[in-house]
Formats: sequence, C-alpha cells, structure tokens
Amino acid sequence: MLALRLARGAHPLVQLRRLLVAAAAAGTGFLLLCTLAYAMEHPGTGSVLRLAWCAAPVAATVYFAVAVARTDPGTRPRAGLSAVGLGPARLMVLAAISTALACTLGSLVALLVFLHLRGDLSGLPFDGAAAELLAAERPLPLAAALTLLTVVPLTASAASAAALRPRLAKADGVGEPAAPAPAPSGLPWGVALLAAGLAVETYASGRGSGLPVPGGADGNPAGVLAGWALTALGLALAGPGLTYLCGRLLQAARPGAVRLLAGRVLQEEARRIGRPLGVLCAVASGAYASVVLYAGPRTGIGPLTALGALLVAGCAVLTLATAAVEARQSRADTTAALLRLGAPATMLRGSAALRAGALTAVFAPLTWVVAELAALPLGR
Repeated sequence: MLALRLARGAHPLVQLRRLLVAAAAAGTGFLLLCTLAYAMEHPGTGSVLRLAWCAAPVAATVYFAVAVARTDPGTRPRAGLSAVGLGPARLMVLAAISTALACTLGSLVALLVFLHLRGDLSGLPFDGAAAELLAAERPLPLAAALTLLTVVPLTASAASAAALRPRLAKADGVGEPAAPAPAPSGLPWGVALLAAGLAVETYASGRGSGLPVPGGADGNPAGVLAGWALTALGLALAGPGLTYLCGRLLQAARPGAVRLLAGRVLQEEARRIGRPLGVLCAVASGAYASVVLYAGPRTGIGPLTALGALLVAGCAVLTLATAAVEARQSRADTTAALLRLGAPATMLRGSAALRAGALTAVFAPLTWVVAELAALPLGR
C-alpha cells in the first residue's frame, strides 16, 4: 500500500517515466506472446530461436526499468526516513515493488491486446484482426502465457533491487565531501571484447550454416551474430572508461574554469552515463548493420521485428535520458552551491555544452567505425 501511495503522489514527470516503463513492458510482453502463438503453430527449433530473439527487447526493457527506479524520488534516502521505518532496505523493497507494478501493468495490457487481436475478446475495433498470425484456431495455453508475462516484472524488480542496494547502503554517507572519482576499470575489457567481436564476425562471414533471422533474412552464420553480440557488449563495457577519458582530456593543457568544471563532472558521472552511452552506440551500430542486412533483394522486415527493433532503440534512448536526469539530480547541491558563490549561469550552461560536445566528438566517430566494420560481413 505504501508503494501505491508513493506512486500515486509522485510528480507528473515521474509518472510519465513509469508509464513509459509500462509501455515498454507491454511491447515486450506482446512479443513474447506472439512467440508463443508461433510455437503453437510451428513446434520445433524455430520457436526456440524466435524466443531467443526476444532476449534483446527483454534486456532493454529491464535496463530502462532499472534506470527509472534509480531516479525515482520516492526511493531516494532522506534524513529522518529511518526513524519512521523507511531505512535503506525498506526503500530498496519499495523500488522493487514499484518497478514490478509498472511492468505488471504493461504485461496485462499486452495480454489484453493479444487476446483482442486473436478474437478472444470482442466489442472493440480491430477485433480478431490478427487471428491467423496469432493462432486463433488453437486454444491458448494460459499457464504458458502467464509464465512468459512474468519474465519482465520479476527480472526488472530483481534487477532494480540489486542496482539500488549499494547506493542505498551508503545513505549514511550522503553529504560527505567526495574524493576524486577513480577511473572505471572496464575499458580494457570493453576494447578486448569489441576487437574479439569484430574478429569473430569477419572470420565467420561466409562460413557455417545459416541462422534464420526474423523478418525473412536467412543464411547469416551464427558466428556473425555472436560476434555482433560481443561487439555490443564491448561498447557497453567501454562506455564508462571512454567518458572518464573525455573528462581527462577536457582538463588537459592548463584548463580554464569552464573546461575544468566540465571535465570534473564527466569524471564523476562516467559510470552513471557512460554505460547507457555505450549501449546507445551499440544499438546505433546494430541499426546500421540491420539496414545493410535487410537491403537488396532480401525480404523486408516484418511487423514484429520492427516492434522489437523499436523497443530496443527506444529503451536505449530513454535510458540515456533517464541517466542524464539522475546525474543532474546528483549534482543539484553542487550546482546550487556554485550559484550561491556567484558563478554565472552562462558558465554552467557552457560547461554542459562542452560536455555534450566532447562526448559527441568521441562516441559518434566510434559508432560509425564500429557500424561500418560490423556491417561489412553482413553485406556479403
């Protein structure tokens, strides 16, 4: 009940973020149910592969739900909350419950839309419009459908609790002066995985048996797609290190106040915004490779493939935007202190523009190079 009260009394922007999580969960749940309908018509290995292709939308939705949970004001530790029984552990539980509620709402919407398009529910427009695609002539296994619909709420709530536990456990240290942030340690691993993924793609192109891709583009070796996955993981791991490096470069060669402030902020926020930046770069490079994959005489992508791509890309963009909001909230006290000391607002705006320019100058060329290299084997 407390989680429901906090959800009902939140700011409209917070409610909008929760509704976006519910929408992402609805889209992912609908994809899972469509996979179930395909398995009812075509039992066998193809159904397992289609279910495996849903892993990317599920991961993107969970990642976005965790980012929203981290920025939820209702789960932020504040002075005096422990005295009324809202300590770090209780706030972590509330965050997990709020995430589960939003994802469950989306899953219920997905079930209703799925049943409506199958023709099991009547009285609304487009009743039974996709009856053939969704195996309307066969009875729906309700237990299997509900099991698939619980994947996103359970995974998202568990991931939110795991992500918030370290931060909430350090609530007693809020307000203490920070030491300079240490450099993230994932850059070497990210570069190694990125290079390994590109090497695997290049080696596997033209070799082995084809792996069917939703949308009609067949004949791509499984090694190419595995290398693509390694490349995406490498970009996600390298993102924080590259962001920290941007901060170091901004402070090089006798920096002024604006460059010094921009560099320090990037170093402090490297872990918070670096990984979503890396994920967005991976999604952008994957989108470019997909354009190459589906170009030419091959069959165009289907509606479900387009929905999955839209979910992954939308969640990546929204996760980065949510991480930026979280970063702004974390430095709100520092910004207020600078304004009290007489720092002009133009300096703060210039620092923000410099940070955005530095990140664009590093990540945009990197994304283009990785996209070109990743798309080269797929275009053969």
